[in-house]
Amino acid sequence: MDGKNREDVTPGLKVAVILKKDQRSGVKTEGVVKDLLTNSKFHPHGIKVRLEDGQVGRVAEILN
Repeated sequence: MDGKNREDVTPGLKVAVILKKDQRSGVKTEGVVKDLLTNSKFHPHGIKVRLEDGQVGRVAEILN
């Protein structure tokens, strides 16, 4: 799954996100979802989430 549909992303899920500072390079950061920040059902660049360590990024890949 690619994390573009809100229903696929839930708190506690392990994901790879692309942080704002890494958007040009596409470097992915792994973490566990704490909060969902995107309200719409779908976002073409990925659902924006806050990880448990406080970092915010868009979900690029769901890992589990």
